[in-house]
Amino acid sequence: MSVINIVIGIVGVASGAAVALFFYIQNLKRTQSTVSELICSAKKQSEDILRESRLEAKDEAMRIKHRAEDESRNKMREVREIEKKLVKREFYIERKMEVADKKSEDLDKREIEIKRYQNLVSQRESEIQEIIEKQTERLERIAGLSRKEAQDVLMENLMEQAKAGISKKVKDMRDKTISEATRESKKIIVSAIQRSAADHTAETTVSVVNLPNDSMKGRIIGREGRNIRHFESLTGVEIVVDDTPEVVVLSGFDPVRREIARVALEKLVLDGRIHPARIEEMIKKATMEVDESILRAAEEAINEVNLSPFQPELMKILGKLKYRTSYGQNVLQHSIEVAWLSGLMAAELGLNGEIAKRAGLLHDIGKAIDRNITGTHALIGVDLARKFKENEIIINAIGSHHEEIEAIHPISVLVAAADQISGSRRGARGDTLESYIQRLAKLEEIANSFGGVSKTYAIQAGREVRVIVENETVDDSEADNLSDEIAAKIQNDLNYPGQIKVVVVREHRSVSYAK
Repeated sequence: MSVINIVIGIVGVASGAAVALFFYIQNLKRTQSTVSELICSAKKQSEDILRESRLEAKDEAMRIKHRAEDESRNKMREVREIEKKLVKREFYIERKMEVADKKSEDLDKREIEIKRYQNLVSQRESEIQEIIEKQTERLERIAGLSRKEAQDVLMENLMEQAKAGISKKVKDMRDKTISEATRESKKIIVSAIQRSAADHTAETTVSVVNLPNDSMKGRIIGREGRNIRHFESLTGVEIVVDDTPEVVVLSGFDPVRREIARVALEKLVLDGRIHPARIEEMIKKATMEVDESILRAAEEAINEVNLSPFQPELMKILGKLKYRTSYGQNVLQHSIEVAWLSGLMAAELGLNGEIAKRAGLLHDIGKAIDRNITGTHALIGVDLARKFKENEIIINAIGSHHEEIEAIHPISVLVAAADQISGSRRGARGDTLESYIQRLAKLEEIANSFGGVSKTYAIQAGREVRVIVENETVDDSEADNLSDEIAAKIQNDLNYPGQIKVVVVREHRSVSYAK
């Protein structure tokens, strides 16, 4: 039974293997058929691609050929154009060469002609020189003068004739110099004197602080001078401790710093505790108090002249004028006075009184900072007014009130006039009646001391001297020199604020009577 099973198993396996082999052969044939079809399709596609590539290559070759032919034609066209230009240029060069040759021939001819004329002129000059010498000898015989003597007489006559012309030139130059240089130099000198710490302005650069006793001086100085050095370094003001009992002096150019130092020192003396930390604390408090005082002074000034408020920064600058003086006159009070005068005159003339008062109040604003900036206070004020965008009329009034720029509006003239009125009125600048009268008398005396002067008048509060000269004694050129000499003598012999104008008047009158 087992053998049969084995045989059956072998037959089954052989049958399965035969069936599997049959199917494998069938699949192999189908695969070979598919591979053959794929190979044929690939060959056909490759032949198509090759054919298309050849066609594209032929087309590209044709395009390259056409481009090369076009470029070649363009190059040939450019070459032909260049050849035409070269031919034209060669033609023009030949023409120019012909013209140059012709000009060269003309120049040669002219040179020959010029030489001929030169010879002729030289010959004529020799003849003329001989004639001149003969005429000169004849004139010398007729006039009875030698050539040297005649030249001297001629030179003397020419000098006399030129004297009047020279005098006129000198007058013109002097007038121009006076209008430009002399006025500016005097202003610079006056401004420099006012800013300096000279003896005659000592009262404007020092402050006095009273002490309860002399022992306070030692506490102010401190051990080895540490207190006084610290105080001076923080305030920029010098403390002068001398033998004057119960008094110390604060000295400094800046009036605001000096006021801060005065207030701080008075607080320290009152408190009694003087050491570096306390000094710093009191200086800070004094600075705040002075700043408040500056703002309060500006507000009071603005309210006094009935103006609208200014910008805060401008008010701080305006308030500093409270601590500035000019020839003993407080500048802030002077500015208020100028504002009122300008406004009143503007109202009388039908002009804008608001602008006039504002210009008058700000006309000396440059003096608040002129110690720290180079330039005149008027021009510094112009820069400040422009910075704070003030009206152009106000800017012009500030700059022109000392004639440093030209006045372009009637209000500018009014401000300048108000400034003169406020500054020159008797008593405004520490001038007593006696000294004022003496100065006027001295002015007239100086002018009368010169020859040819008939009358002298000191006018405009001593700012101008009007000198009348004798017409027969003094001519125009001498009158010009006389004004310079009188001005120089006034400068040397007299002390006065500002400047003095010397005007020499020479008048010719012809009088006849009809009978």
